[in-house]
Amino acid sequence: MRYIKLLLLIPFIGMLGPLPLVNRIEPYMLGMPFLLFWISLWMVLSSVILYILYKLDEDNAEEEGRE
Repeated sequence: MRYIKLLLLIPFIGMLGPLPLVNRIEPYMLGMPFLLFWISLWMVLSSVILYILYKLDEDNAEEEGRE
């Protein structure tokens, strides 16, 4: 659990890493150009990842009283 904060790099890498590869208009996903879909997808995934990391973080467990 010591390196749990390194998982914060996942959204950063996921959104910006393959950006040159997904920088295209077609195909359309859910009615959006692919680049817009990719960025929207990672915004949602980033929120989910941050929530999971918040629950796994030991510092937050002490504040909430669940040790």
